[in-house]
Amino acid sequence: MDLSIVIVNWRTRDFLAECLNSVFSSNLDRNVEVYVVDNCSDDGSAELINEQFPDVRLIVNSTNVGFARANNQAIIKTSGENILLLNPDTILKNDAINLMVDYLALDPGAGVVGPRLLNPDGTLQVSAFPEPTLPREFWRMFHLDEVHHYAEYPMNEWSIEAAKEVDVLMGACFLVRRKVLDQVGLLDGDFFVYSEEVDLCTRIREFGWRLIWLPTAEVIHFGGQSTQQVSQEMFLQLYQGKVQYFRKHHSTPEVWLYKFVLLLATLARLMLTPFAYLESYSKNSELLELLKNYRQLLQVLPKM
Repeated sequence: MDLSIVIVNWRTRDFLAECLNSVFSSNLDRNVEVYVVDNCSDDGSAELINEQFPDVRLIVNSTNVGFARANNQAIIKTSGENILLLNPDTILKNDAINLMVDYLALDPGAGVVGPRLLNPDGTLQVSAFPEPTLPREFWRMFHLDEVHHYAEYPMNEWSIEAAKEVDVLMGACFLVRRKVLDQVGLLDGDFFVYSEEVDLCTRIREFGWRLIWLPTAEVIHFGGQSTQQVSQEMFLQLYQGKVQYFRKHHSTPEVWLYKFVLLLATLARLMLTPFAYLESYSKNSELLELLKNYRQLLQVLPKM
């Protein structure tokens, strides 16, 4: 088998159908197998697969085991030389898969390739970012990239024709060599959702492999279609994953300093609460919901 595609789904039935249609309508000139792991959806996702996509190998979980563990469930069953981890809220454009697979074939030092992710309106979406460090997280939390790019890449300035080496590729579409996973291990199941791809990218680079952003391969990513259904829980999971990453890859003092940065950023945002009421109704509701999430983060941060 040349390529194995793994999609983890949770309550994104309609997006999953579009994603699979884009996979099977791609002009794939290689042997491909497709796995879908359904994390106990209650929206008819599994029934959709059985009825409309009989060639897909379906794994149905009785509980939501998390993104990393669900991917691993399928990966261990795959037989492809390369493995594409794909979010269900994506649509593959043109020759995206072939371009990524061909790139790996031509560059023996590349361990992972990721596409240029696009928003549904065609604008550029963050597809890669530098390795998270304490200074970069401080820079990001206080939006200092608006002054100078440090925590983020200036991707708008990059060529859309030339491949570029990066530190971390977004997990929405992530093509990795099987022999890379054989070396570094699978996704870390201790990450329920968020930061699992950051951890994997860090481990891959530690083994000397390069990660490549390939802008000629384009993938539309709707983003957050599963996580927005439980937005507050996922907001907390986002920072839980970041703390876990720092605990795994940085020293104990850096973990505490990172939590202190989170504390400062959270307090700074909560100080803006009175100004939320001066916004229009739609913005007011969004800001108040976000501030509610930060108040919850303030409560659970010491236990993270």
